Amino acid sequence: MSGSESAPSPIDTSRPHPARVYDWWLGGKDNYPVDEELARKILAADGTAVRGARANRRFMHRATRAASEAGIRQFLDIGTGIPTEPNLHQVAQAVAPESKVVYADNDPIVLRHAEALLHGSAEGTTDYVHADVRDPETILRLAGEFLDFAQPVALSLVALTHYLGDAADGDDVYGLLKRYVEVLAPGSWLVLSQVTSDISTEGVQKAAEHFRRSGTPFYPRSLTEFSRFFDGLELLGPGVIPVYGWRPEAEDVAAQAEGIVPVYGGVARKP
Repeated sequence: MSGSESAPSPIDTSRPHPARVYDWWLGGKDNYPVDEELARKILAADGTAVRGARANRRFMHRATRAASEAGIRQFLDIGTGIPTEPNLHQVAQAVAPESKVVYADNDPIVLRHAEALLHGSAEGTTDYVHADVRDPETILRLAGEFLDFAQPVALSLVALTHYLGDAADGDDVYGLLKRYVEVLAPGSWLVLSQVTSDISTEGVQKAAEHFRRSGTPFYPRSLTEFSRFFDGLELLGPGVIPVYGWRPEAEDVAAQAEGIVPVYGGVARKP
């Protein structure tokens, strides 16, 4: 495991954290009462929250498997979150045991669980870097100790961009994505998912307000705004679509009967 540029801050259990809220929705146990309280408030405002979290997780599995089956052997997952099995490296290395996976996150609770992330296959490697998505130079430098950026990499930012604002908000999420994609070799993949208010508009807007009141910025994006992340790349079929419709498997088809999911997903290839 690589270290960070500075010591991680202690875990703050007095305020909810989106990774721990997400963990509660997924049925995990790495959350605190303050996280459960916010998770329940959001679920009351937007009944799609649990469905969306689970559908988003299955999308990550399918996209990772598709990249592996297409020959990608290197993966960089930014905004890793609290480990929930199967993790990305388990999916990739089940297809190709020699796959190399680097996780990156700035949350101290994820750092605490890094050992759980690092149990990969004997043939491949799994590593973790503690750094913030807003610091691409550090993440790319540390990840470059394990990955060869001259070869294709599958870059995943799953359920992360809705926590990042535009240039006017001080984040410039489009500029950040461009910086990461710039260093990728031709043939690399970009895997993204993002909450949208195009679907379940009132519920998502209420959920976003709950997040903001708790101190977490939250930016749902429209189909047009989300699609902009893939500018200059070759979108892979079926394009930008609600996550449960991206190359669905039997479990996803069955889950669609439960109702809508206001999360877009998309996968693109760098030409």
